[in-house]
Amino acid sequence: MPSPNTLPLFGLTPNIGMITISTANTNRDGTGTIGTVLTAGINGTRVDRIEIIAIGNTTNNIVRLFIDNGSVKKLEKEVLVPLTTPGTTVLTFMSTVSYPNGLVIPSGFFVDASTNNAESYNIIALGADY
Repeated sequence: MPSPNTLPLFGLTPNIGMITISTANTNRDGTGTIGTVLTAGINGTRVDRIEIIAIGNTTNNIVRLFIDNGSVKKLEKEVLVPLTTPGTTVLTFMSTVSYPNGLVIPSGFFVDASTNNAESYNIIALGADY
């Protein structure tokens, strides 16, 4: 029987995933238009945070993050987006989803995202492969 890790496991290679999403998808069950933000490395990946940045005006909206094993997608997190009209005195909407202990995803898995309303967002996942 293999022995458990007794030392901290650190990431070896940075893994940064990026996508722009903009197609409305009201589904929370992993169906509909969903974009792949990050693909896990061959030995798995630890995601430290995911940045969500609107590209322009927003209405009251939700951005959804999913964990995807290649055949099934499961809702991992929802982020509320307020009504925002950016300009010289108002910043565009930005939010950070942090994983202090890391969101560990195995090889063959993905982090996906969708937007409830047809608005454009850059989604950036920052982590490291093992």
